[in-house]
Amino acid sequence: MIHPWHDITPAVDDLPLPGHFRAVIEIPKGSSNKYELDKPSGFLRLDRVLSSAVYYPANYGFIPQTYAEDDDPLDVLVFSTEKVPPLTICDARAVGLMTMIDEGQPDHKIVAVLTNDPQYQDMMTASQFPRHIFKVLKRFFEDYKTLEDKQVEVDDILPPEAAHGVIEQSLAAYSEERRHGRLKGMH
Repeated sequence: MIHPWHDITPAVDDLPLPGHFRAVIEIPKGSSNKYELDKPSGFLRLDRVLSSAVYYPANYGFIPQTYAEDDDPLDVLVFSTEKVPPLTICDARAVGLMTMIDEGQPDHKIVAVLTNDPQYQDMMTASQFPRHIFKVLKRFFEDYKTLEDKQVEVDDILPPEAAHGVIEQSLAAYSEERRHGRLKGMH
């Protein structure tokens, strides 16, 4: 069985990492279900139904073969016209970086677009988006854990170059962890 975290190559054919990459979607936009990768098995697990009356404003998933500061694959928000089903592999391009503080820990989110979506394919940076989209995104992450009595702080969206640095760090961290056999779900 293929493991979506370990066995999918993050690079997109003929396009340079870290600007372009493959993303694995866990949660389609519009969902109030919080699905997470079950790291040992590679399946998706329903973590919870969100407690607040909110829904994911973009497709949410991860970049394969990355290891973020929260000991999970690096999170990515993929903006597209349509919702993308869970466990779909899609080609994406980083347009920005959103960092939040979740229970006192930094939690980076790569902001990306689906590269083969005509509505988003020409957007190269988050600054090209209507400002309202990121107001909604920020508000979602500020509110989605409120009824669980958890505090989250959300920073402004940074340019794609900031995302590139975080992606590179996460790719290197994954490589280091894998070399030492410290990743769950490795055969």
